[in-house]
Order: sequence, then structure tokens, then C-alpha cells
Amino acid sequence: MSDPAAAAAATDRTAAAAPEGPGRPAAPGRAFGARLMTPLLLGSLLNPVNSTMIATALVAIGRDFHVGAADTAWLISAMYLASAVGQPSMGRLADRAGPRRVFVAGAAAVCAAGLIGALAPGFGLLIVSRVVLGIGTAAAYPAAMAILRAESRRTGQPTPRYVLGRLSLAALGSAAIGPTLGGLLAATAGWRAVFAVNIPLALLALAGALAWLPPDRRTGRDEADAGRDEKGTRRGEPSPAGVAGALDPLGIALFAGALTCAMFFLLRLADPPWLLLAPAGALGAVLVWWQLRHPEPFIDLRTLARNGALVRTYLRQGLTYLVIYCVLYGFSQWLEQAHGYSPFHAGLVMLPMSVAAACCSLAGARTKGIRAPLTVAALCLAAGSAVFLLLAGTSPLIALLCAGALFGIPQGLASTGNQAAVYAQAPPDGVGAAAGLQRTSQYLGAITAAGLIGLLYGQRASDSGLHEIALIGVALALPLLALTLADRALSPRHQP
Repeated sequence: MSDPAAAAAATDRTAAAAPEGPGRPAAPGRAFGARLMTPLLLGSLLNPVNSTMIATALVAIGRDFHVGAADTAWLISAMYLASAVGQPSMGRLADRAGPRRVFVAGAAAVCAAGLIGALAPGFGLLIVSRVVLGIGTAAAYPAAMAILRAESRRTGQPTPRYVLGRLSLAALGSAAIGPTLGGLLAATAGWRAVFAVNIPLALLALAGALAWLPPDRRTGRDEADAGRDEKGTRRGEPSPAGVAGALDPLGIALFAGALTCAMFFLLRLADPPWLLLAPAGALGAVLVWWQLRHPEPFIDLRTLARNGALVRTYLRQGLTYLVIYCVLYGFSQWLEQAHGYSPFHAGLVMLPMSVAAACCSLAGARTKGIRAPLTVAALCLAAGSAVFLLLAGTSPLIALLCAGALFGIPQGLASTGNQAAVYAQAPPDGVGAAAGLQRTSQYLGAITAAGLIGLLYGQRASDSGLHEIALIGVALALPLLALTLADRALSPRHQP
């Protein structure tokens, strides 16, 4: 099997040797500059910040709508379900129809979601808002990765590691600061501001995309087929029907159906609806059958089977974020309900976690290797989870701050390390879809985490529930460490 990192590098060298087309000439000095990166960074922060900003508003929302922790978990899982399906779908659409178009459409959807959530009269519409938000924000990250690969081909320069680090920092930093921002908004303007803040953020990203992102060009696959077919249609300029076929709507529907059944099961772990396992398994089996038959499947199982390194990266991402989100959401609710903090003060207590995550993301972006930061991340997940076993409702503030800071370290290192691995291991003409599946694995971990929190906390967070979450963190961090150390694809000769 050929090395994916070497294939990507070869593609970039080929692009450098090829003459420029009729479009913009290569301008190495301005490649990956502020105009290109500003909208990409703005768009890429929308999904992570919304995934965590809601954490410190859940108690206030539950109080206003008279629902408990098991019900407010739907606000977490609904967005993650939409994102888990939306990320690879939008990534595939970005590879096929153009990343700029996908980016712009996603920003517009985020504006609509913010408006729905800010004005929602009932809990059901809040869930609808989170679904729309998940779909809209799902567009930015895979589109950004596809745009960076396209810019690399245009200029003949490989995308610098620090550029990927900035993208990771925008996502991670916004996710890390989300609980503090959500607590501030909920305490000062009410929890509806957590939804409304998306409107100005999305409008800024939309304006930047329209003004500065380069127009969409044909992909490498389309350029190879350039010309006109027997009907006179120019190849490489996909028609709506061609785009729809490439998206594999049936595959998306089967994946969404199987994932929805699994999510309903996970969110009711206290009284598991076992009957849901039958349709989930049946839909999964049909999905596999269909993906193996479709010429352009939604999830290319054959390619994944040949790219074990990428599959292992997805597995690491899912396990890492299962632990991270268990602690992130579990800790914030515990601070409010067991320790008695307000949403604002709970957000401030979690601020050291945010700062540590941001600093470690910058450190990870400056690191050339991949295995070392991922190994440190797994060790810190185990150590941080062990520290949470010692916390109680009477723990002093300094202990809470230190525990949060320790847990911020793996957030930063794992984010940048796994992103660099995906960029190196993904097929050159499928980086958008590969990046989308990376986020899907993250959201599968988040959905599972929401179900575990609902099971362990029930209607109210408690010390015993937090300790059980911490035990799960320790139990998952150890196999994650073993997986990282045993992965030969992370050795220096396979690194970008």
C-alpha cells in the first residue's frame, strides 16, 4: 500500500512543476495569507464554540422549560447528530461542487439557526435550532481543509504546519472558551443570547468568504476529465444532478437513520430501549451493502480498508473526544448543581482549561512530529481523569482550577496532532471528505458522552456521578495510549 503522506507530497510537487492555468498566477509570498485565512478561521470556530457554549446554559434552559439533565442532553446530541452526518456530507460536496459555495451556504444556515434559537417559544424549537446549527456549521471545517489543499496546488507550496495549527487553534480555542462565553452570555443577557450570538459571527464569516475566498475551481479528478461529453456539456463543471449523485443521498439517509437509532438508544441508557438495536443494525448492514455497490459512495469503505492509518486516526479522535466531552459537560453541570456556582462563575472556573488547551494547541502546531503530542495527550487524559476522582462538592477552588487546567492539555495536543495526521493520510482529492469523517468520529464520541452523562447524572449532577465519569475516562485513556504507541504510521518516516 502506498504511503498517503508521500502521495500528498507528490501531488504538491507535481502542482509546483505544472504551469499555471489561466486563473490567478502563483504568488508564494501571499499564499495562506490573512485574507484567505480570516474567513476560514471565523467559519471553523462556529461549530466548536456552539458545541461547548451550551454547556453552561443547560441548567438555565432546563429551569425555564422544566426539564432535567437527561432532557437537556438532547440539545447536545441533536447538534452532534446533525454534525456527524453533515461533516462528511459537506466535505464530499466541497470536494465535488466547490468549497467556497459550501462555506457560504453553511454560514447562511448558521444565521437562520441563531434566529430560530433566539426566538424559540418551546423546548422543541430549541432542538430544531441545534439541528440546523449542526448542519450549517458542519460546512466550514471540511471546506476550509479543501480550500487549503487547493491553495497548495495553486501555489505549488505544501500547506505549512503552522497554518493547520491556526485552523486547529481557532476550533479548539473557541471550543475551550465556549463554556466561559456561554456562562457570561447566560448570566448577563440570558441563555437566548447563546443562540443569538451566532448571527453576527456567521455574518462576518459570510462577508469574508464572499470578499476574499478564491472562486471554486475544478478538482484534480475533474481536471483530468476536462473537455466536453457527447452532449456538449463541459466536464469538470458538475451539474446539479451530478452533484446529487456524487453525494449519495441514499447512503446519507441510511447513515443518518442508523445513527439516529443509536442516539435514541444512548440517550436512554437508564432504561435502554433495546428494540432500537434491531433497526440500527439493519440500517447499518444495508448501509455497508450500498456503500460497496455505489460508484461514488458517501463513505468509501474500500478506500478506508486500504488506509488503515486514517482509520486509526479516526478511532483515536473518537476515543479522545468521548473522554473530553464526558468531562467537559459533566464538569460544568457538576460545578453548578453540586458545587453551587452560577453559570458565569462555572465558566470562569473552567477558564484555565480553556487557556491550557489554547497554549497546547499552539505548542502542537510548532511540533514537527505527531506521535509525541498524541502520546502526551493520552497520558494527560488518564492523569486528568484520575484527578477528577478526588474532587467533591467541598473541594477548594484551587483544586478545581488545577483539575481543569490539567484536562486542557490533551485537548490542545490531540486536536492539532490528529488534524495533521488526517491531512497527511487523506487522499489528495478527498481531503474535504476525510476531514468531515474526522469530525464525525469526534461527534460520535460526543453523542456517546451525552448518553453517559444522562445515565450517570439522571436529573441532577452529583459527586458520585462525576467520579463514575472520571473512572470511564481512566478506562478509555489507557487503550488510547496503547493505540498511539503501537501505530507505526505515526513514526517519523510517515510524518508530513
